[in-house]
Amino acid sequence: MKPVRSAARAMLASIFVISGVRVLIQPGEGRIAAARRVTDPITPLLEKADPRLPTDPATLVRVKAAADIVAGLALATGRFTRPAAAVLAAGLVPTTLVGHPFWAAAKEDRANQQIHFLKNLGLLGGLLLAAADTEGQPGLRYRTSHAVDRSQQKLTHAVDRSQREVKRAVRTAKREARIAALSASAARKLPG
Repeated sequence: MKPVRSAARAMLASIFVISGVRVLIQPGEGRIAAARRVTDPITPLLEKADPRLPTDPATLVRVKAAADIVAGLALATGRFTRPAAAVLAAGLVPTTLVGHPFWAAAKEDRANQQIHFLKNLGLLGGLLLAAADTEGQPGLRYRTSHAVDRSQQKLTHAVDRSQREVKRAVRTAKREARIAALSASAARKLPG
């Protein structure tokens, strides 16, 4: 399954790397205008969070393109695949909604926009699968719950062991007390 998984990741990542490089080199006015619909409402939040953060739509488009390249390469090479797929998926949602609003497109362009929208939805589905793929290894949730179960079992065993040791110590102490009492009573009966 490893070669299929590797090939699928490389194919899925290729569109993000190639388009990321193209956008990084030349973002294009249409892409910047579309990005403005997303960036304008969040610009005050960015400025409030940190005044050093870029708020210019052209810069933000290039930042997203760089993120697509880095995450795409990580996904294609099998490094940090789950976080890389999550980053690509997160960036794809606003791109799809803003870049291909087929519901608001002119009638002659609606079919084309709908195809691109559905293509991006398919890519999003693939990215979500890649983000959830644990490569046959137990996921974090499984490992955490089983680690808790193992800890509880160890604690239960430790408590049981301690209770047995306490019972054993009590029996030993009673036995030694009886022996000491018998020895003391025998010592009193001896003529001395």
